[in-house]
Amino acid sequence: MEIKRKHIFSLMIILIIAVSTISMANAYVGTGFSHDIPSSKYDGLSASDILNSFNNTECHVEESAICTKVVDGDTIYLDNGKKIRFVGVNTPERGVEGYITSKNFVQKLCLNKEVGIDIDDSKHNDKYGRTLAVVIVDGKNLNEMLLKEGLAEIMYMPPSEFNPYNWGTGDTHVDTTHSSSQSAPTSAQSTSSSDAAKYIGNANSGKFHVQDCIAAKKMSEANKVFFESRDDATNQGYTPCKMCNP
Repeated sequence: MEIKRKHIFSLMIILIIAVSTISMANAYVGTGFSHDIPSSKYDGLSASDILNSFNNTECHVEESAICTKVVDGDTIYLDNGKKIRFVGVNTPERGVEGYITSKNFVQKLCLNKEVGIDIDDSKHNDKYGRTLAVVIVDGKNLNEMLLKEGLAEIMYMPPSEFNPYNWGTGDTHVDTTHSSSQSAPTSAQSTSSSDAAKYIGNANSGKFHVQDCIAAKKMSEANKVFFESRDDATNQGYTPCKMCNP
């Protein structure tokens, strides 16, 4: 009887180890984005020093609350119960190079301070229930600041009210709509090929239209992406408009 108990105990240990190993293997590791900016870069700067080097945002504060926790460079908790996921950007995950610097940057600007949020009207929440929003500190777009500092990469996930390609600089980005090897064209880049284009894509909605579609005519110039063929549009992840059926 004692031998059987030992066998059962050994099997339980093996099972626990196996489950733990599988869980670790399947753990979320993010996109792999990293950067080598040292945290010391911001040690001698106050929050005001950093904020003063950026222009005011055109985003609007819809709600204000105190930031009670900074999970990482793109996720914070507020005292109103909301968990905020910075829309349009992605910072290094825990254990990845750059994680500490990005997190500390956000902590310096947000932790225990009142921040504003501009919630994404096109998609309020992500699959984890977090509120997708631009975080506004002293009138500045913190999502944009992370990109311009090189502390984040673009993660454009339409539908979205916001187009992070209008914020960021740098070569790295994650785009869940377009080909991973290409960044979304800016309005300046796409205008040069507009004469030859047969279709117009909306970088915000992820849909494409024929030239004379009503939706295309109402589209903001900043969101227009031009395609010479239907295949070009679909290959970059755009879906056809249901009104004009391109």
